[in-house]
Amino acid sequence: MIISCNALVVPARLSHPVHLKPVEIDLPALQRVAAGEVGLITGQTWHVYLDNDGRRTSPNMRAEVLIREAGVDLEDTVHGTAIFLGRRNGGEDTDAPHHLIRLAEELFDVPLAA
Repeated sequence: MIISCNALVVPARLSHPVHLKPVEIDLPALQRVAAGEVGLITGQTWHVYLDNDGRRTSPNMRAEVLIREAGVDLEDTVHGTAIFLGRRNGGEDTDAPHHLIRLAEELFDVPLAA
């Protein structure tokens, strides 16, 4: 069964806007959005899927700032499009949490929530 969730998408290219987008949660769909092998970084109530092989994609400074501001220390640079989703207690994917969306709105000065 394929699950669809509303994701917070942070593209690596600054000319592409940060936006909310429904995404199907299966590996092929995530690979299409992330443009390659999918890696995972986890916060308390969220996780982000992103490019696991940074040699093929651009650094994503906006996603890196959002991850750090959301409370996760990073050792490496984040690359490619980042797909932020919520995380339930059992580790299941769910819609991107509102607090993360609000943080992205503040950091990037862009309205996202309807």
